[in-house]
Amino acid sequence: MTTVSKVMKSLKAKGSAQTRKTYMQHGARGDMVYGVKVADMKVIAKSIKGEQELAYELFDTGHFEGMYLAGMVADGRKMSKKLLNAWARSAGWQWISEYIVPWVASESEHGHDLAMTWMDAKKEHVAAAGWNTYAGLVTTIPNEQLDLAEIKALLKRVEEQIDAAPGRVRYTMNGFVIAVGASVAPLSKQAKATAKKLGKVEVDMGATACKVPLALDYIVKIEKSGRAGKKRKAIRC
Repeated sequence: MTTVSKVMKSLKAKGSAQTRKTYMQHGARGDMVYGVKVADMKVIAKSIKGEQELAYELFDTGHFEGMYLAGMVADGRKMSKKLLNAWARSAGWQWISEYIVPWVASESEHGHDLAMTWMDAKKEHVAAAGWNTYAGLVTTIPNEQLDLAEIKALLKRVEEQIDAAPGRVRYTMNGFVIAVGASVAPLSKQAKATAKKLGKVEVDMGATACKVPLALDYIVKIEKSGRAGKKRKAIRC
């Protein structure tokens, strides 16, 4: 049986100073990151696939690579609402709150309720997790199973609230609009109208070269590629 200490030792061995620097530029705490490339984490994830309890232990390390690997391995369908809430609250770094938590939450039967609750959270990283979780739902769930009226109302909410929202919430609101425009054909017109109103969304991206995508341009690009309206099996990368 694989132990969490063994996995963490393997992660540490794969770390590099350059990747660690990159993660720190994106806001990771220096004392909680080894600098392991995602490609290397995928290899380790494959070797422990299906070890749900191990995934929980890895997340509880509080270490970036442990938490990220946990999201690669955990099956969100097997996670309780209480546990998903705990993950959202403790996911302080954006790569965990905006990727790992939405990955598992969007797989869960509790995904919709949690997304709606998290969006209203006062903590920036929890609210951001909420918007990305809902984005995950619209990109994976058939349109006939979605509440289109609710999604339309959320597009309006983005228009009204994005300017006053914290940076990472603005970033994920913008991403939500893109997700709707790209994946929910009945609301593509409304999503593009919202995207046009948003224009360029300003977010402090720190010491990185990352930019906030222009929602309208991104949606149009997806349409031109012939991928608009197509659903994904999962949002997990």
